[in-house]
Amino acid sequence: MKIVTLKGEIDFEGFRQVARSAAARNVGADAIRFVTGNAEEENDLFSEQEPPEPSTAGAPLRVPPRFLDLADLVCRHKEPTRYDLLYAALLRLRETPRFLEIASDPLVRRLEDMERAVRRDRHKMTAFVRFREIDAPEGARFVAWFEPSHYIEELTAPFFVDRFASMQFAILTPRTSILWDGALRFGPGARREDAPPLDDFAGAWDVYYRSIFNPARQMKRAMLKEMPKKYWANLPETRQIRGMASVARLREDQMVAAPAAKAEHGAARVAARFAEARTPREPADAYETLLREAKACRLCSLADCATQTVFGEGPMQARAIFVGEQPGDQEDLQGRPFVGPAGVLLRSALRDAGFSEAECYLTNAVKHFKFVPRGKRRIHKTPGAREIDHCRWWLDRELALVEAPLVVTLGASALRAAAGPSARLADMRGRPIALGARTLLPTIHPAYLLRLPDPTAKEAEARAFANDLKQAAFLAKGGLQESDDRSLPSSGQRLSYARR
Repeated sequence: MKIVTLKGEIDFEGFRQVARSAAARNVGADAIRFVTGNAEEENDLFSEQEPPEPSTAGAPLRVPPRFLDLADLVCRHKEPTRYDLLYAALLRLRETPRFLEIASDPLVRRLEDMERAVRRDRHKMTAFVRFREIDAPEGARFVAWFEPSHYIEELTAPFFVDRFASMQFAILTPRTSILWDGALRFGPGARREDAPPLDDFAGAWDVYYRSIFNPARQMKRAMLKEMPKKYWANLPETRQIRGMASVARLREDQMVAAPAAKAEHGAARVAARFAEARTPREPADAYETLLREAKACRLCSLADCATQTVFGEGPMQARAIFVGEQPGDQEDLQGRPFVGPAGVLLRSALRDAGFSEAECYLTNAVKHFKFVPRGKRRIHKTPGAREIDHCRWWLDRELALVEAPLVVTLGASALRAAAGPSARLADMRGRPIALGARTLLPTIHPAYLLRLPDPTAKEAEARAFANDLKQAAFLAKGGLQESDDRSLPSSGQRLSYARR
């Protein structure tokens, strides 16, 4: 068996080099062992003078980013065989590239358990370190003692540097010491006796802990799980736990028996504000009434997944109404239409065409965000005909409230909502249509421009879209221009105006 002695407890880069070479030579997991400490000259791959023999076993070894993140934490676990386990996982990845997604595999479970243990230990260190102030010739310094369960000091040090950048501090641990005086350094390990005893500030912790202790919510198992006894020696407030726990039942009985306290003036004002917020308020106008009804709509399933209803925005007397398809990710989070990338593009194009935001009413045919989840992202999904038809009732009532001579539909879904299922964007784009007392002008959705991969096609479509909006600005002013054949259509036929 080949013994590989790494340079230290945390030597991920050294492990990577050796593991890559060993895997390329098809060294099995049972034929190699990784140990940490001082490297010996024999049986040490680090002492090889010649480069590793090139692999003849096919394509170079590649691993997913998830393996690198996992290994970076696992190598900080105190399990002696952690590097052997990582090498075994590396070989399994060569055979099964998606091996780490097999949650039922014992090796995957063990590595993920070790990863969680390291994360949990780091969290405990950020929560349970308590600094004590000491006097030094160069000024006040702060010292803390902590005993981590794993090798997390280097991993956790940036947290304390970011949080206490203005302090000069040292965090002593048995393995190493974290030192910060404007530059981050690591020194030798220390003993508990090297840390100073509790200082006068411990009294402040006592007051704080007594004030937040609720005897009616005392759960010993939960307390011990979140704050194991091994950390109690470092936490000044834990000196009070035994005493407060012993009288918890008595304090609870006293709280129940005590008469209701009279609210102070400031507390009464806060309570009144909360009561006012809970009291239903009558809608101020027809638009607010419609908005309240739309927020309660459950005609389709989109409301079950979306964050909120996204209704229209703009003046009730506008030059033009712009109807898009549906809210996007940012619109769903902010509750406003056209605030995402496509909205930024549209608002810029409207300004270039001569519209101001105070003259435009912006809305969507569908009022909830339809998406499919992809990891942490939510990917837009085109709404179906039934969803468009369900929301058409809201759109019709919305358009009835807004006074504007022109309706511009952006995309095929918006055109269907405004003109019916037989309307085709390819045939009607840029051609004004009589829509009752209004004019309807169909064009593309600005998101279409963002999706075009070909720069030439994107530039051409952007010019056409800009022309459509210039024509919209012309129509919104009531301007008409005869078509190229110098003939106007008869009443009831589709109006046709020259493109500007």
